[in-house]
Amino acid sequence: MAPHTSSAAAVEPPLNDKDGSSRPASGLRKSRPPSWRSKLLHRLDVKGAPYAFIVPFFAIFAAFSFYPLLYTAWISLHHVELATMDLMEWIAFDNYVNLVKDERFWNALTNTITIGVLSTVPQLLMALGLAHLLNYRLRGSTFFRVAALTPYATSVGAAALVFTMLFERDFGMINWALSLVGIDHVDWESNKWAAQTAISTIVIWRWTGYNALLYLAAMQAIPRDRYEAAAIDGASRWQQFLKVTVPGIRPTIVFTIVLSTIGATQLFGEPLIFGQGPNGITGGADNQYQTLGLLLYEEGWKNYQMGRAATVAWAMFLLLVLVFVVQRLLSKWRSARSS
Repeated sequence: MAPHTSSAAAVEPPLNDKDGSSRPASGLRKSRPPSWRSKLLHRLDVKGAPYAFIVPFFAIFAAFSFYPLLYTAWISLHHVELATMDLMEWIAFDNYVNLVKDERFWNALTNTITIGVLSTVPQLLMALGLAHLLNYRLRGSTFFRVAALTPYATSVGAAALVFTMLFERDFGMINWALSLVGIDHVDWESNKWAAQTAISTIVIWRWTGYNALLYLAAMQAIPRDRYEAAAIDGASRWQQFLKVTVPGIRPTIVFTIVLSTIGATQLFGEPLIFGQGPNGITGGADNQYQTLGLLLYEEGWKNYQMGRAATVAWAMFLLLVLVFVVQRLLSKWRSARSS
């Protein structure tokens, strides 16, 4: 009886050509080595595909961000007017020296910082509390999350116009509500701190819901067993929030602080529409709420001095770089201290 052989182990006998020479069966035929073209295409696919995916981003970034940044730096070293952009006079760092000596710059910088603090601190605290409430199982939680994001979807112009009418001195609803409790009408535009508070209110209304959803997404990523362990140890809801929730979303909190700082430094639309008078006054009659963004606009599109406007733009950029460096140093110091 012939031994049993599986089909997989069977070997085809070699086939004989007409001249008597044998050639291997089709199943055992040696594969041909890949050609240079196949090797090149494989190498391009493995090595070049990742770069091909990121090229569009860097091309757009170079065209619309990096090149304007360098061109703005070049303009800031010249005396150039808006009507004659092709005629530039080299003055080196004179624009920067004059900017440091200009009282309007320091006033705008101070206003930017105060409005940033007045808007960022309450905004993030309110967003943190709102996210903590939305993190619980509530009926209609989807509706509340969408409602929290609605102000962010509203345009800056519409929001600023509505709040400008609300803070109107004679017929505004805010002053009407204050009069019900015996408080006299407040001139929200002329008074420095009142104007900055009103502008900060617009920013708070627009961005609180957005930051709340960021916090909510970070809170939902925290494992539930941490809360269960804290509850077993006898921690109250408030203690769980301080000891579990806040440390768990610390990276997101740092991210929102940096993002809000950048937004506060570039604040432009809200104060522009809030104080846009019949004569086109930006930042108030006494520049009581003029920000760096409004100063840039005034220099470039009202005084037609594009060199000075570019200098203000680079001052804003350097300010953001300084904030980023300080944030990184604080993070390293906190990490070194905790270890």
